[in-house]
Amino acid sequence: MGFEGKGLTVEQRDGRVYVSVEANLLFATGSTVIDQNGKKALIDLARAIQDNTDLRIMVEGHTDSDEFSSNKFPKNNWDLSVLRATSVIEIMLDNSDVDPTALIAAGRSQYHPVDPDDKARNRRIEVILSPKLDELMQLISE
Repeated sequence: MGFEGKGLTVEQRDGRVYVSVEANLLFATGSTVIDQNGKKALIDLARAIQDNTDLRIMVEGHTDSDEFSSNKFPKNNWDLSVLRATSVIEIMLDNSDVDPTALIAAGRSQYHPVDPDDKARNRRIEVILSPKLDELMQLISE
């Protein structure tokens, strides 16, 4: 999609595809407003997957371990991570035909770092694509 090496990585593991977008491509520090370059990357991603109806799409927000505290919303890293995931979903829905019933917004706060020594890498959005297993589960239950 033209963003590899510029803050976006794609990895396959455990039967899922993980599209990781570094926060610096998407958000200013402490913000949930998506930058124009990040918006373009998310629109391209959404359009690339919009026709695949056999996917569940979880958007996870991750923060670094720096304390984030405010009297207004978002109040902490938990809030920030969830609101960032929701911002990503809104961009995807507003600019593609992704099925909203396939989407899940999740916040992981600082508790799933990818590199304990690199805070910038830990601040990210992960879009996790996994197959819908509804038909398989129905077969198993029969």
